[in-house]
Amino acid sequence: MSIDVANESGVPVDESALSELARYVLDALRIHPLAELSVVLVDEEPMAELHMRWMDLPGPTDVMSFPMDELRPGGPDRPSEPGTLGDVIICPQVAARQAEQGGHGVQDELDLLCTHGILHLLGYDHAEPEERTEMFGLQTELLMGWRPSAAAASRTAETRED
Repeated sequence: MSIDVANESGVPVDESALSELARYVLDALRIHPLAELSVVLVDEEPMAELHMRWMDLPGPTDVMSFPMDELRPGGPDRPSEPGTLGDVIICPQVAARQAEQGGHGVQDELDLLCTHGILHLLGYDHAEPEERTEMFGLQTELLMGWRPSAAAASRTAETRED
């Protein structure tokens, strides 16, 4: 599995921890071992530009996902197809503010955002109540398996407006 984490934000971030988390999430969802994922950390200005360009919303957001091959999780006896998942773009400055507001650590927030972004790449969404329940439930389950404190951040995120 190829997971590329690039920190273009200028903010110190544990890239190896995000890579390990991404591998954990992809393995848990039975994503093909030849799948590719890119995680990019950017400053507020480029995130605000992406947010306006793709969502027509002002200001920086916490995470955005740009799927490529529309891969889906594998089943109990089979991994997904090989391919490129796409890009997860995270803004550490927004993550730090959200962590402070939520009363948890920045790394927990980054873990949450990375997991959330990966789930979007895999076709999960939270526009409808039943989708939201499914996505946030899976997100919490994955983070609980990764690190319980990150799962607490996930429960806090459920109350935020995206």
